[in-house]
Amino acid sequence: MKPGIHPDYRPVVFRDRAGDFAFLTRSTATSDTTIEWEDGATYPVIDVEISSASHPFYTGRGRVIDTAGRVERFQRRYGTA
Repeated sequence: MKPGIHPDYRPVVFRDRAGDFAFLTRSTATSDTTIEWEDGATYPVIDVEISSASHPFYTGRGRVIDTAGRVERFQRRYGTA
């Protein structure tokens, strides 16, 4: 790798506000906000909208979508060709 052309790869905290969940990992993402982590060090924090803690697929709180009803409504509206 060429020196000086890559962004800094450093520890960053990703925080899911909806799921009240945060994890520390390494990333090149940048942020102006910081958070004090469990080890006492301060890290940049990136707020995300959905993570595995709040996504319906992983939590099992998903909604069932009535796909058969949508197809029937489309066929009634536009007919079959």
